[in-house]
Amino acid sequence: MSGSVPRTLADQLRGWSDERLARLLAARPDLATPTPQDTGQLASRAGTRASALRALDQLSRLELAVLDAALALGGTASRDVLVATVHAAHDVTEAAVTHLCDLALLWGPDDEPAGELRALSVLGELLGTALSRLGTPAAQLLAPYGPTRVATLARDLGLSPSGDRHRDVEAIAARLADPEQVRVLVGEVEEQARKMLDHLEREGRDGAVETTDRHVSRSQQGTGPVDQLLARGLFVAKDRRHVAVPREVALCLRGGRTTREPVDDVPALATTTRDASLVDRAAAGAAFELVRHVELLLEHWGQQPPPSLRGGGLSVRDLKATAELLHLDEATAGLHVELAAAAGLLATGATDEEDVAWLPTDGFDVWSAGSVADRWARLAQAWLDNPRLTGLVGTREAGKPVNALTADLERAWLPETRRTALHQLAELPAGTVLATGTGVASVVERLAWLRPRRPSQRGPAVGWALEESAVVGITGLGGLSAHGRALLLDDDPHHSAPAALEPLLPDPVDHVLLQADLTAVAPGPLTQDLAHHLASMADIESRGGATVYRFSESSVRRAFDAGWTAAELHAFVTSASRTPVPQPLVYLVDDVARKFGTIRVGSAESFLRSDDEVALAELVHHPKAGPLRLRRIAPTVVVSDMPIDVLLPRLRELGASPVVEAPDGTVRLARRESHRSRSPRRPTATELGVLSLPGPPDARAQARAAARVAATVTAVRAGDRAAASRPPSAPEPTTPAATIALLRGAVEAKQSVWIGYVDNHGSTIERVVDPVAVEAGRLSAYDHRSEEVRSFAVHRITAARVVTGQDRG
Repeated sequence: MSGSVPRTLADQLRGWSDERLARLLAARPDLATPTPQDTGQLASRAGTRASALRALDQLSRLELAVLDAALALGGTASRDVLVATVHAAHDVTEAAVTHLCDLALLWGPDDEPAGELRALSVLGELLGTALSRLGTPAAQLLAPYGPTRVATLARDLGLSPSGDRHRDVEAIAARLADPEQVRVLVGEVEEQARKMLDHLEREGRDGAVETTDRHVSRSQQGTGPVDQLLARGLFVAKDRRHVAVPREVALCLRGGRTTREPVDDVPALATTTRDASLVDRAAAGAAFELVRHVELLLEHWGQQPPPSLRGGGLSVRDLKATAELLHLDEATAGLHVELAAAAGLLATGATDEEDVAWLPTDGFDVWSAGSVADRWARLAQAWLDNPRLTGLVGTREAGKPVNALTADLERAWLPETRRTALHQLAELPAGTVLATGTGVASVVERLAWLRPRRPSQRGPAVGWALEESAVVGITGLGGLSAHGRALLLDDDPHHSAPAALEPLLPDPVDHVLLQADLTAVAPGPLTQDLAHHLASMADIESRGGATVYRFSESSVRRAFDAGWTAAELHAFVTSASRTPVPQPLVYLVDDVARKFGTIRVGSAESFLRSDDEVALAELVHHPKAGPLRLRRIAPTVVVSDMPIDVLLPRLRELGASPVVEAPDGTVRLARRESHRSRSPRRPTATELGVLSLPGPPDARAQARAAARVAATVTAVRAGDRAAASRPPSAPEPTTPAATIALLRGAVEAKQSVWIGYVDNHGSTIERVVDPVAVEAGRLSAYDHRSEEVRSFAVHRITAARVVTGQDRG
């Protein structure tokens, strides 16, 4: 747009190339949904409060300081002046200004150093000068001053009063903006007054005084510090009890910069050195443990699913039971539960006992059949994209415990924060990791500079993200692993990350070592089939580098319940062991086999039948059999009024090994059923309100996003051509969207607008107004007829057009 000055933001965007417009829509995707009709509607949408807030949340401290400086200079400033006002290096400030122009937060002839750049009008309401704490402009502070007081202050500043109050206020403001004049005025006051001035200027707050309602003059001697400052315009009375430092004075005191401290000092990370191979191996060990724990959790919940709470989530009792099952603390167990749900392996479903319970999904069986590296990649990717603040699980908010899987843990900003934190580790040189103790705090400080507007939970969230990344296996010993780097940075992480992890994982073994104490030692991770079969007949006693399984009467009986025979058990342990099968294990299997099925249970409510009269008599007269209410009706038959599903586990607790008998006399094995639920549909990042994430996205997602942006640009250009082709005599568009676009364009360009308006009586009136803001379906504007700011309902505006110079004439 060299050589031309855009009148409105719409004109600015209309002159951009398609490539630059596509970059804007990619950086601010909310502008493209739904597709704008033309550039005018796109510009209107860019100036809304909600869209501007989303864009501001993605800015660094330096970029916010540039906007802060633009607002401090009145919302309009040349590029050269704006760069000189920000307390930062010239080149990085130039880059920040360019980035803000590309985001349409600043607009104007951005390719001309002397061209006037304008900040979006909505930014004054959203930001003000909160970052620099510069206070209020002198002209605004002097508004309550009467003509006499304004004239006195003008004379004290060496000005000749013109008799026009408005002109005198402008002259005073210009004098206070002169750094040399401010230095002279400050040099005239006493030390106590200088300290008061410096304090209020640094804090950016109003000062409380005894009274300001008295005559002060620069020529008076022996006056107090407040009167000295008031007489020189270094303080301006806001009311009878409060004073403030004018913005122009604060800028001069800071040497023409908006801040005293540089805003481009990026906090350094606290680091130390460590061998990269150690980092990779530690992270690989954590990745292997993650997969093993999630598999164990879901297999257990498939047989004994915990109920879902009425309001959703997992109960505290079930979380404690899960922590005991996995031998983890409750916070880490909660992370595993949340991770399984985020990966689509866990969801709610119905069972025979529970209407709503947490069950493995049908996708769990497919996931279980994959390699360890592929299974890890799915879990790690789910963690990166998970918008749930899992670090809150187990804590208390508002006096109530935060349960796992509860519905109110979503935070749309979390995936971007998590990835940004890991990117700080990715930028470290090879062999460099975060320092123990201080490293995490330095990352929190770095992200506070990169994203100052993040919510208050950002600090803890960054700490939790780094802790969780070590549990997930993306990081190890404070550094980013090779497979974690591939997952975070590669174009095709679904293939590169498992390939990087695979060589670091231990090779699976296909044998165990049986011992005489009825234990089996697995000298490494077992193959999937061997681990599954061994778990069906033995209990895990200890985990670690070598897993110890223990055979017991109940575990062997569990194998028989699952359909194994004694011969199959003997053959399996013989083939799986590298050591001879110990005799105690042979005796244990044969002893359980002799007792298995000697007692049969049916419905009477229930009946017990056995050819072994002695075994049946022992059971009836067992000291703990009283609650079962057993009654012998024949030498080989006993009945009970308890249901079978209650009677069976009670009989097993008494040492019996019953099986269920069908009405035709055949045996039904009582193997526990594994429940499954349907895999839930996971919402996309766009649906969750997540903005673009750092790092390369999935190739297919990237292609889809590029296609959507290109289609939006094409639609906007087509709308512009249609508007340009409209005949001059055609009426102005009166659709609500077109009206809002015109009004917001007038706000940015500070133009007057003629509107037709239906009042409360149903009459159509005409007004010429100066729009101030358009939000929530209402127009705030200065009405030239009533000479005051009024509010107009947008839906009652029947027509609108910009007032030109010819109209005014």
